[in-house]
Amino acid sequence: MLSTNHIIKSILSSDGSTEHTSHTLSLDNLTPKQKLHLNSPLIDIDNRHNELHSSFSFFDKEFNPGNRLIDSFSDQFSFHPCSSNIKNYMKNLNNITFKVLSNPSSSIVISDASIKNHVATSIAHIHSHDKPVIKTIHQVVNVTTTEAELFVIQCGINQVVSIPNTNHIIVITDFLHTARRIFDSSSHPYQIHSTMISHKLREFFLKNNNNRIKFWDISTKQNWPLHSLVDKDSKSFDSLPILPYKSSWNYCKKHECNSILS
Repeated sequence: MLSTNHIIKSILSSDGSTEHTSHTLSLDNLTPKQKLHLNSPLIDIDNRHNELHSSFSFFDKEFNPGNRLIDSFSDQFSFHPCSSNIKNYMKNLNNITFKVLSNPSSSIVISDASIKNHVATSIAHIHSHDKPVIKTIHQVVNVTTTEAELFVIQCGINQVVSIPNTNHIIVITDFLHTARRIFDSSSHPYQIHSTMISHKLREFFLKNNNNRIKFWDISTKQNWPLHSLVDKDSKSFDSLPILPYKSSWNYCKKHECNSILS
């Protein structure tokens, strides 16, 4: 029986990339009899490897000391948690909102996510000066709320940075602790989202030293009008997933992979 090390090396090069010459024990070179000795997880990895995102790596340049966003652009992003003085905090939030919306080079991203019947709904509303509101809606099954929140923040930032002459971005979310993950260089399950957002923000910061992004906290309980609209939208969808449980999802993947092998 072939060793696991040999199989893994046949799939990946030593640095984890796919740019390498074919190994003598690569799956493409194995006989049908040899393939019978391989367990299904390795087969799944081989068939699905091209779908793994290249940025999901502990060695991605975004996490290298000296190259992290916090190392190079620490003065271009900030977090504003909700203070104990709720009335004063809401007043400041309203003021910054009116100020941003009156500035043609500023935009606001208001995001929210909810999970209902195992379906996560992520919604973002993008407000820009004298422009129609941009709405993004995504639904997916078998993910955590944290993943859904990071993904919708990523979608919102992608939309805003594509707007010409934007230099000031306000992200308003009820998951401020999740937004902090974007600048967390330690190992965590949400690295792929952090990496993608980091790449976009790096491009945004490099365009102009005056470009800024600020994250403001908001709670659903505070019934802030603009966030309440997003929260209402995220909870208004009533989708029934085809595969509502993790076990049925895994079974479907295995059945699909077995069909490909057949």
